[in-house]
Order: sequence, then C-alpha cells, then structure tokens
Amino acid sequence: MTVRIHCPVGDHPYDIAVGAGLLDRLGTLVPLPPHARRAAVVTCGPVDALYGARAVAALSGSGLDVAVMSIPDGEGAKTLATVEGLYHRFAAMPLGRDDVVVALGGGVVGDLAGFAAATWNRGVAVAQVPTTLLAQVDSAIGGKTGVNLAEGKNLVGAFHQPAAVVADTATLRTLSARDRRAGLGEVAKYGFIADPAVLELLEERAADAVAGDPDLLTDVVRRSAAVKARIVAADEREGGERALLNYGHTVGHAIESLTGYGTYRHGEAVALGMVFAARLGERLGVSVAGLADRTVALLGGLGLPVGGLRLDPAAVWRLLARHKKARDGVRFVLCRTPGDAVVVEQPEARVVDEVLRSLA
Repeated sequence: MTVRIHCPVGDHPYDIAVGAGLLDRLGTLVPLPPHARRAAVVTCGPVDALYGARAVAALSGSGLDVAVMSIPDGEGAKTLATVEGLYHRFAAMPLGRDDVVVALGGGVVGDLAGFAAATWNRGVAVAQVPTTLLAQVDSAIGGKTGVNLAEGKNLVGAFHQPAAVVADTATLRTLSARDRRAGLGEVAKYGFIADPAVLELLEERAADAVAGDPDLLTDVVRRSAAVKARIVAADEREGGERALLNYGHTVGHAIESLTGYGTYRHGEAVALGMVFAARLGERLGVSVAGLADRTVALLGGLGLPVGGLRLDPAAVWRLLARHKKARDGVRFVLCRTPGDAVVVEQPEARVVDEVLRSLA
C-alpha cells in the first residue's frame, strides 16, 4: 500500500509517497517538468549497485534520457569539490533548465544532489528518492540542501524544495544494522517534539525496530514524514516552528564536526545531542522530571550511544557561536514533555558546560 503525505509548502507543494516497491514507479510518482528530456540520477556506488538499474528503467520508461552519476559514499564527500564534479557532468549531458535531478541514496546524496540542482542553471527540479531510514524520515523532506566546510556542517547550502519525495521502504531491508539504528535516532526525535506514540512504539518494539520489521518501519516513516511535512509547510525557512526539528542537532552537529565526521553516524550524534538536551532541560526546569532517564533508556535500548564521549566545552562553544542558526547567542531546543518542545535562549554557560561533561 502506498501512503501519500501532502506537503503544502509555499509556492512549491509536493507529495511524499511512502510504501514498498515504489522505485519501479518513479516515472509516475515524480511529476516531471513539461519539457523534460533528461534526468541525472545522482547516487553512490553501493546504492547504484542495488537500485540504480531499477531507477534508470523506471525513468527511461517515461521517455527520459538518463545518466547515472556516482559520488563517493559517506559524509566526507559532502564538499564543494564534489558538487563541482557534478556540475561538469551536468554540462556534459547537457542538463537543461527543464530537466530533472534525481537524488537516489541517503542523506549525503540528497543534500549534495539537491544543492547541485538548486544552483545548476539557477535552479532545476530535483526528486528525492531516499534509500536510508534517516533520509526517508528527515533529510529528504523540507528542501534543505548543502555541503560542509572545515568550519562546520551545512554552512554552504540553499532551500530547494523537491518536486516529490519517493520513500520506498523496501530499500530499508539492505541497510546495515548500524545505519538502521542511526535512522531510529532521528525517528525518536519526532516522538520527543511532536508524536509521543512514536516513542511508545520504539520502547515496546525496540528489537523489531532494530531488526528492520517492514511494517513497523513503514509506520514510523509515515508518522515521521507527516510531522516533518506539517512543520515545514508552516515554516519553510525556519523562522519559527521549524527550529523544533533541530532537537538534538545543535550539540549533535558539533559532535560530528569535532570528531571529524567519521566517528559517529548522524543519527548517533543526534542521539547524544538528545541526551544532552534532556539533561539540560531538567537542569533548567523546562523538562519534566525523568525525561533524561527515559531518553537514555529508549536510545540505549535501540543500541545508540548515550555517553562515553569526552567533549571540550570551549571547543563546542566555538562551533556553536558560528552556527548558522545562532541569534544573539546560542538557542537550544528542549522537550518539555514528550510531544511538546520549545526553543530557549542561551542558558548560563556554566550549566551547559556541566551537562556537556556529563556525556563522558
């Protein structure tokens, strides 16, 4: 069964299709520009080997000339140099303004392909076809695209809404256990900020979630995508409610940067960031008592990291100070009670430092 979630964002509304076997229907699920003749499928080697041929066949069936462009796998590829390489391959096709870029892969592929599409010929259509749990529930939805610099994560980028998001949940079967757990970290975020039923599912069926139970994963993808679509539609450019999606991410991004993007998967870093946020919220009297213990128990039960990390608070502050979302100090997203989150202004540095040290 295919579930369609509408994302009525600004002038570029689109649908998020969730279900098994959707790769073979890309030609009908992706609304093509009227004069589209070519499609650039941006992917990485492992995903290309698994799903590239099916995506090409589906798009070719719609009359498109399709070129597959493979980029290196992993967060280290999320650079301006990689995007420049895509530009040269777009030019060689040539990819016109009426054509389409298809991002087939995880969050790195989606961010890179989306940014390349946003900036090629001053903007061409992009279809997001996420193949990881993390991308299906989060990064493929909402139009954020970009690359990293040595100075921080996603500092160069653009908002570029997709023409469609096609989340084929059958692709989640081929994820490694670690990548599945990392995606579940991002799923848990939605439970803390908007849908506490997600937390109950993850607590009651942790083993099934980690094992990749198809029906359960489809359910949490649907629930998570619905939350994100609603928030993005209300606040496309992160002027208000969309900031809540950064729960666990403020410190999580700092952890990724300080550890060189190679130690932790994104969802693992976010898990540590949510432990930090829950403890900070309790220290400030914002969060309900017991939230931190519940957070540790839930994330630990999924096999995600909840401690064992020694951070230099001064190094964290240096990163946070130049964070693209900082306004007159660093704001933190905290959970008052599961399903209810709030943004707070910068607390006393001493308290933040103590909570950072508690992650050791």
